[in-house]
Amino acid sequence: MLWRGDFQNARQLLRALDRRVPTARAPTFQAHRQDQARRARVLAMVLVLLDSDYALDLRRAPDVRQACNEVYDEATAPSAMPLRELLGVVGAHEWRRTGVRIPALGARIRPHYGVFSPIRGEYVQLVAEAPLPARTMAFDIGTGTGVLAAVLARRGVAHVVATDVDRRAVACARENLAALGYEGRTEVQRVDLFPRGRAPLVVCNPPWLPARPTSPLERAVYDPGSRMLYGFLDRLGKHLTKDGEGWLILSDLAERLRLRSRSDLLAAFDRAGLEVVGRSTATPQHARAFVADAPLHAARAAEVTSLWRVRMRTDTQRFTASGCP
Repeated sequence: MLWRGDFQNARQLLRALDRRVPTARAPTFQAHRQDQARRARVLAMVLVLLDSDYALDLRRAPDVRQACNEVYDEATAPSAMPLRELLGVVGAHEWRRTGVRIPALGARIRPHYGVFSPIRGEYVQLVAEAPLPARTMAFDIGTGTGVLAAVLARRGVAHVVATDVDRRAVACARENLAALGYEGRTEVQRVDLFPRGRAPLVVCNPPWLPARPTSPLERAVYDPGSRMLYGFLDRLGKHLTKDGEGWLILSDLAERLRLRSRSDLLAAFDRAGLEVVGRSTATPQHARAFVADAPLHAARAAEVTSLWRVRMRTDTQRFTASGCP
């Protein structure tokens, strides 16, 4: 349906449709994901028309041109877009304009469209408080907005190499680190997982749930088959200096939803030749943990986020050094 009427009425229509999309009675993770997919399909049916310069010619419509130009290539012709997507673009523009205050930085991080916003401060605080094994160099794997790279730089790490495979995340991290004054002590590379070389500290905050993402933004939340998690652990030893530490920041929400077990995680440590030398934890402070009728409330309310400090086992280091398999 192409909407040509009042913009505010279109938003009310979306809200009305949202309320009427049926939801599953059983609050399982699979049912929740099916509900999300169904809702996305229905709400994407309401379209609006943008002019060749991304102007929205509807009564009481805001000026969305700058928001669209931040996300899309230069417009050359009129185009139709789901109103829900356009509202997401406008919302992302506001996040980018106002930023998210990060207490561990004493400053704001400005997320870009499609890059996960660091609104869950507990994992950032864990990185801000864990004992540093060294201050010479660190790798931040899957940096996103660059928030953890910034925290490490603020803590005095002399050089931080941040990586991400997503071009929008790379641009976002570079912008944030430059704005915070860390451009000279940090670099952002577009690579899959690790940069070249070794570091005494390698940090990774992978997506927490082993499921298939359905949008670019969901790639920060859903990791099919735990590919990034296991890829990080399996290759970590090749990028740590002797006695270096890997920091894995991971929620146990997947365990509480029965998508992955604690024994699976510990077995992954063991397969990679890693031993746990420390663990710090934090409980959630985000709004969904305190809303009793929110989807998956029981699991979210009990969720614990951990920073696992791991090192290569001594026997693994010996075999690696001698060239043995």
